[in-house]
Amino acid sequence: MPSTTLPAPAPTAPHATASPVTAPQAMANPGPLGLAAFALTTFVLSLFNSGLISNAALSAVVLPLALFYGGLAQFVAGIMEFRRGNTFGTTAFVSYGAFWMSFAGYVKFVVPTLPADQAHVATGWFLVAWFIFTAYMSIAAMKLDIAHRVLFVSLALTFLFLALGDLAQSTALGHTGGFLGLFTAGVAWYVSFAVVAKETWGRKVAPLG
Repeated sequence: MPSTTLPAPAPTAPHATASPVTAPQAMANPGPLGLAAFALTTFVLSLFNSGLISNAALSAVVLPLALFYGGLAQFVAGIMEFRRGNTFGTTAFVSYGAFWMSFAGYVKFVVPTLPADQAHVATGWFLVAWFIFTAYMSIAAMKLDIAHRVLFVSLALTFLFLALGDLAQSTALGHTGGFLGLFTAGVAWYVSFAVVAKETWGRKVAPLG
Protein backbone atom coordinates (compact mmCIF):
# COMPACT_ATOMS: atom_id res chain seq x y z
CA MET A 1 0.00 0.00 0.00
CA PRO A 2 1.56 3.24 -1.06
CA SER A 3 2.37 5.58 1.73
CA THR A 4 0.57 8.91 1.86
CA THR A 5 2.67 11.97 2.54
CA LEU A 6 0.73 14.64 4.42
CA PRO A 7 1.41 18.20 3.36
CA ALA A 8 3.43 20.23 5.81
CA PRO A 9 1.39 22.81 7.65
CA ALA A 10 1.67 26.32 6.28
CA PRO A 11 4.01 28.47 8.28
CA THR A 12 2.22 30.88 10.50
CA ALA A 13 3.31 34.45 11.00
CA PRO A 14 4.54 35.26 14.48
CA HIS A 15 2.02 37.07 16.61
CA ALA A 16 2.52 40.83 16.26
CA THR A 17 2.76 42.71 19.50
CA ALA A 18 0.18 45.48 19.37
CA SER A 19 1.61 48.84 20.33
CA PRO A 20 -0.52 50.69 22.86
CA VAL A 21 -2.67 53.45 21.40
CA THR A 22 -2.16 56.67 23.28
CA ALA A 23 -4.86 59.29 23.35
CA PRO A 24 -3.84 62.67 21.94
CA GLN A 25 -2.70 65.10 24.59
CA ALA A 26 -5.39 67.65 25.33
CA MET A 27 -4.28 71.24 24.78
CA ALA A 28 -4.85 73.86 27.41
CA ASN A 29 -7.27 76.65 26.60
CA PRO A 30 -5.09 79.67 25.70
CA GLY A 31 -8.01 82.11 25.88
CA PRO A 32 -7.60 83.16 29.53
CA LEU A 33 -3.88 83.83 28.97
CA GLY A 34 -4.48 86.00 25.93
CA LEU A 35 -7.27 87.93 27.63
CA ALA A 36 -5.27 88.47 30.82
CA ALA A 37 -2.25 89.71 28.85
CA PHE A 38 -4.46 92.10 26.90
CA ALA A 39 -6.31 93.29 30.00
CA LEU A 40 -3.30 94.04 32.17
CA THR A 41 -1.42 95.97 29.49
CA THR A 42 -4.54 97.89 28.48
CA PHE A 43 -5.24 98.74 32.12
CA VAL A 44 -1.78 100.22 32.76
CA LEU A 45 -1.75 102.25 29.53
CA SER A 46 -5.30 103.50 30.16
CA LEU A 47 -4.29 104.87 33.57
CA PHE A 48 -2.19 107.39 31.65
CA ASN A 49 -4.62 107.90 28.75
CA SER A 50 -7.43 108.71 31.18
CA GLY A 51 -5.33 111.24 33.06
CA LEU A 52 -5.60 109.33 36.34
CA ILE A 53 -1.78 109.30 36.34
CA SER A 54 -0.62 112.65 35.02
CA ASN A 55 3.15 112.16 35.14
CA ALA A 56 3.89 111.31 31.49
CA ALA A 57 7.44 110.26 32.33
CA LEU A 58 6.05 107.25 34.19
CA SER A 59 4.31 105.97 31.05
CA ALA A 60 7.54 104.20 30.07
CA VAL A 61 6.38 101.39 32.38
CA VAL A 62 3.94 100.40 29.62
CA LEU A 63 6.66 99.48 27.08
CA PRO A 64 8.00 96.27 28.68
CA LEU A 65 4.43 95.14 29.35
CA ALA A 66 3.49 95.88 25.73
CA LEU A 67 6.46 93.91 24.46
CA PHE A 68 6.46 90.83 26.67
CA TYR A 69 2.98 90.35 28.17
CA GLY A 70 0.48 92.17 26.00
CA GLY A 71 2.62 91.39 22.95
CA LEU A 72 4.54 88.12 23.20
CA ALA A 73 2.24 86.23 25.59
CA GLN A 74 -0.85 87.19 23.61
CA PHE A 75 0.84 86.27 20.33
CA VAL A 76 1.66 82.81 21.73
CA ALA A 77 -1.97 82.42 22.83
CA GLY A 78 -3.01 83.17 19.26
CA ILE A 79 -0.70 80.49 17.85
CA MET A 80 -2.20 78.01 20.31
CA GLU A 81 -5.68 78.99 19.16
CA PHE A 82 -4.53 78.26 15.60
CA ARG A 83 -3.66 74.69 16.61
CA ARG A 84 -7.07 74.34 18.23
CA GLY A 85 -8.77 75.40 14.99
CA ASN A 86 -10.20 78.63 16.44
CA THR A 87 -10.18 81.19 13.63
CA PHE A 88 -11.60 84.03 15.71
CA GLY A 89 -9.21 83.46 18.62
CA THR A 90 -6.22 83.19 16.29
CA THR A 91 -7.09 86.40 14.45
CA ALA A 92 -7.76 88.34 17.65
CA PHE A 93 -4.83 87.25 19.81
CA VAL A 94 -2.16 87.29 17.08
CA SER A 95 -3.36 90.69 15.86
CA TYR A 96 -3.57 92.37 19.26
CA GLY A 97 -0.31 90.74 20.33
CA ALA A 98 1.28 92.28 17.25
CA PHE A 99 -0.46 95.57 18.07
CA TRP A 100 1.22 95.76 21.47
CA MET A 101 4.65 94.86 20.08
CA SER A 102 4.29 97.40 17.28
CA PHE A 103 3.08 99.99 19.80
CA ALA A 104 6.22 99.47 21.90
CA GLY A 105 8.42 99.83 18.82
CA TYR A 106 6.49 102.86 17.61
CA VAL A 107 6.77 104.73 20.91
CA LYS A 108 10.41 103.79 21.48
CA PHE A 109 11.89 104.18 18.01
CA VAL A 110 9.50 106.04 15.70
CA VAL A 111 7.90 108.81 17.76
CA PRO A 112 11.26 110.44 18.66
CA THR A 113 12.02 110.79 14.92
CA LEU A 114 8.71 112.45 14.00
CA PRO A 115 8.21 116.21 13.79
CA ALA A 116 6.95 117.26 17.20
CA ASP A 117 3.99 119.17 15.75
CA GLN A 118 2.89 116.26 13.52
CA ALA A 119 3.41 113.20 15.72
CA HIS A 120 -0.22 113.28 16.85
CA VAL A 121 -1.35 112.83 13.22
CA ALA A 122 0.69 109.65 12.80
CA THR A 123 -0.53 108.29 16.12
CA GLY A 124 -4.13 109.17 15.29
CA TRP A 125 -4.15 107.28 12.00
CA PHE A 126 -2.33 104.38 13.60
CA LEU A 127 -5.26 104.14 16.02
CA VAL A 128 -7.86 104.65 13.28
CA ALA A 129 -6.52 101.58 11.48
CA TRP A 130 -6.89 99.52 14.66
CA PHE A 131 -10.40 100.88 15.15
CA ILE A 132 -11.36 99.59 11.69
CA PHE A 133 -9.97 96.13 12.47
CA THR A 134 -11.69 96.03 15.85
CA ALA A 135 -14.98 97.21 14.33
CA TYR A 136 -15.26 94.21 12.02
CA MET A 137 -14.03 91.87 14.76
CA SER A 138 -16.91 93.27 16.85
CA ILE A 139 -19.34 92.21 14.12
CA ALA A 140 -17.87 88.68 14.18
CA ALA A 141 -18.07 88.70 18.01
CA MET A 142 -21.85 89.12 17.82
CA LYS A 143 -21.95 85.33 17.36
CA LEU A 144 -20.26 84.88 20.76
CA ASP A 145 -21.52 85.39 24.32
CA ILE A 146 -22.57 88.76 25.71
CA ALA A 147 -19.29 89.33 27.56
CA HIS A 148 -17.25 89.01 24.35
CA ARG A 149 -19.64 91.33 22.52
CA VAL A 150 -19.24 93.99 25.20
CA LEU A 151 -15.47 93.49 25.17
CA PHE A 152 -15.02 94.08 21.45
CA VAL A 153 -17.51 96.94 21.17
CA SER A 154 -15.89 98.77 24.10
CA LEU A 155 -12.44 98.16 22.59
CA ALA A 156 -13.58 99.57 19.25
CA LEU A 157 -14.87 102.68 21.03
CA THR A 158 -11.59 102.94 22.93
CA PHE A 159 -9.58 103.02 19.70
CA LEU A 160 -12.04 105.48 18.15
CA PHE A 161 -11.91 108.02 20.98
CA LEU A 162 -8.14 107.74 21.36
CA ALA A 163 -7.74 108.28 17.60
CA LEU A 164 -10.07 111.30 17.63
CA GLY A 165 -8.27 112.67 20.67
CA ASP A 166 -4.95 112.58 18.82
CA LEU A 167 -6.23 113.83 15.46
CA ALA A 168 -8.22 116.67 17.02
CA GLN A 169 -5.64 117.23 19.76
CA SER A 170 -8.50 117.02 22.24
CA THR A 171 -7.58 116.13 25.80
CA ALA A 172 -11.23 115.44 26.64
CA LEU A 173 -11.62 112.90 23.84
CA GLY A 174 -8.32 111.28 24.76
CA HIS A 175 -9.33 110.98 28.41
CA THR A 176 -12.66 109.49 27.34
CA GLY A 177 -10.75 106.88 25.37
CA GLY A 178 -8.64 106.22 28.44
CA PHE A 179 -11.67 105.57 30.63
CA LEU A 180 -13.15 103.34 27.95
CA GLY A 181 -9.84 101.48 27.97
CA LEU A 182 -10.11 100.94 31.72
CA PHE A 183 -13.62 99.54 31.23
CA THR A 184 -12.38 97.31 28.39
CA ALA A 185 -9.56 96.00 30.55
CA GLY A 186 -12.02 95.19 33.32
CA VAL A 187 -14.25 93.23 30.94
CA ALA A 188 -11.27 91.33 29.50
CA TRP A 189 -10.09 90.43 33.02
CA TYR A 190 -13.60 89.27 33.90
CA VAL A 191 -13.83 86.99 30.85
CA SER A 192 -10.36 85.61 31.55
CA PHE A 193 -11.34 84.90 35.15
CA ALA A 194 -14.62 83.28 34.14
CA VAL A 195 -12.97 80.87 31.70
CA VAL A 196 -9.94 79.92 33.82
CA ALA A 197 -12.10 79.46 36.92
CA LYS A 198 -14.55 77.25 35.02
CA GLU A 199 -11.78 75.04 33.66
CA THR A 200 -10.02 74.87 37.02
CA TRP A 201 -13.09 74.25 39.20
CA GLY A 202 -14.89 72.13 36.62
CA ARG A 203 -18.07 74.22 36.81
CA LYS A 204 -19.31 77.67 35.88
CA VAL A 205 -18.17 80.26 38.42
CA ALA A 206 -18.96 83.53 36.62
CA PRO A 207 -21.58 83.92 33.86
CA LEU A 208 -20.64 85.14 30.40
CA GLY A 209 -24.16 85.54 29.08
